[in-house]
Amino acid sequence: MIVVKTERLILRQWRADDRPLFAAINADPQVMEYFPSTLSRAQSDALVDRISNDINVSGWGFWAAERVDTAEFIGFVGMNYSADGLPFAPCVDIGWRLGRQHWGQGFATEAAHGAMAYGFTHASLDRLVSMTPLANAASERVMQKLGMIKQQKTFLHPKVAQGHLLQEHVLYELNRDQWRSKGLGRS
Repeated sequence: MIVVKTERLILRQWRADDRPLFAAINADPQVMEYFPSTLSRAQSDALVDRISNDINVSGWGFWAAERVDTAEFIGFVGMNYSADGLPFAPCVDIGWRLGRQHWGQGFATEAAHGAMAYGFTHASLDRLVSMTPLANAASERVMQKLGMIKQQKTFLHPKVAQGHLLQEHVLYELNRDQWRSKGLGRS
């Protein structure tokens, strides 16, 4: 089932054949550079189980992303509800994780625009946030391209060990009215 389609990408529910490809993405030290560690196959599969279940329950989540031209799985893009101790929770986080060979082609931005439109129109969300460690300039550029607004204060992510160099995060936000006023809601 296709949930979101952009010019070059499809965001959809997860399939069994996505699991080994996603595990390879999660085991890649370059992809996981801004996470505390890479994931084992079991950890990656557990993540797929959790986010696939979230999609089944709410109709949206971190969807599997595939290319329209090749039907190749490239990672995930979508939204995740969070109430897990973040200082601005509860919130819905828009995020992405793509295989390294798909970086630098605008896929994350394109798919996130589609997910954002779905969130503000079909899911009737009022606000989306996005966060990343201070050092992750590439993800921060995607947030800027999405029209999101950088918040002045950084925060310490509660799921990252105290004192870890990735603990301090930057936060971006966008609400539905800002999204509309920026013309991001027009086809």
